[in-house]
Amino acid sequence: MFQAANMSSHTPTLDDLDLETRAFYARVLTTLNASGIPFLVGGAYAFERYTGIVRHTKDLDIFVRKSDCDRIFELFAATGCRTELSFPHWLGKIFYKEDFVDVIFNAANGNHEVDDIWFKHAVEAEVFDIPANICSAEEIIRSKALIMERERYDGADVAHLIHACSERLNWSHLLDRFSSHWRVLLSHLILFGFIYPAKRDRIPDWVMQNLLQRLHSEMSSGSPTDRVCQGTVLSRAQYLVDIEQWGYEDARLRPRGNMTAQEIAQWTAAIEENH
Repeated sequence: MFQAANMSSHTPTLDDLDLETRAFYARVLTTLNASGIPFLVGGAYAFERYTGIVRHTKDLDIFVRKSDCDRIFELFAATGCRTELSFPHWLGKIFYKEDFVDVIFNAANGNHEVDDIWFKHAVEAEVFDIPANICSAEEIIRSKALIMERERYDGADVAHLIHACSERLNWSHLLDRFSSHWRVLLSHLILFGFIYPAKRDRIPDWVMQNLLQRLHSEMSSGSPTDRVCQGTVLSRAQYLVDIEQWGYEDARLRPRGNMTAQEIAQWTAAIEENH
């Protein structure tokens, strides 16, 4: 199993938090531990563990199974927090005064549900001196690789994770988790070689050969006839023209994807709120 580098409880970003925020985050972790509900810490706190890159963050990200969300909301509502299921297909929040915690159970595109595999590959750690498993590097890479919004592109995070963790990554597992989105992984690995020319050997040859063979086989078999745009899996905004004006099918929509038309509409409507 992959182990993150420097798994001490030291977290440089703690110095950037006021005491009330820090106390709230610690209370959330302590309460979840006492409840026995499985959870993982992700976001900036996990990213720092793997890469050493410290990032100022406005919240704490915890990852849970969707089936546990109601229990978590009830748990914190009983302690005086406000809770909401912000987007039913992927995200809820726990609020206390001006602070909040994101409760994440899927990717925003609906294609990366937090399942048993997340917990099987989790890494033991401490956050705020409290025991709390963090998301594996492989799951973080998988999540970040498909974030290509105009206002947010996580490709640099993917490159930094590969740079820091390549020798300890479970590459077979990573290939399995990308599944039909293997072209996205290939694109990041090609860019890695451009970003770090002297570090290209950090990506095993067999991984590149596997992906390039898939590309060769796909090219040999010709193009599919389905008129679908998979760009919406990467960006909720930049490919709306394809869906709304050019007649392409949205790859997020069931049964091809995992989102309902109502969930897509709600997620699309929220674009204006973030700008």
